Amino acid sequence: MTVDEAVTAVKMGSGDMPVLATPAMMALMENAAMLAVADHLPDGCTTVGGHIASSHLKPSKLGETVTATATVTRVEGKKIEFEIKAYCGDVLLGEGSHLRFIVDKEKFMSRL
Repeated sequence: MTVDEAVTAVKMGSGDMPVLATPAMMALMENAAMLAVADHLPDGCTTVGGHIASSHLKPSKLGETVTATATVTRVEGKKIEFEIKAYCGDVLLGEGSHLRFIVDKEKFMSRL
């Protein structure tokens, strides 16, 4: 993602500076985890987030490009654990862990 006004701490309400908001960085890492396994799921299934924990080590200014990676570290039944990281170039911005659950899309939505 490119850091723009929409993902700043000011706009997202997580701070008062025009830098990448921690929630935006974490959403990017969560999205990386979702995409990492999406092509390996049974038809009609997706994953939903269950837990995320991350550091945010360095700020990113407007215009910078931020990328995220997700590596599967454990699979147990419908539970998938990931190591997640966010970078600005080669600089590590944040890292942590993320838990996702495999769910049937129709069943999940019918419970709302």
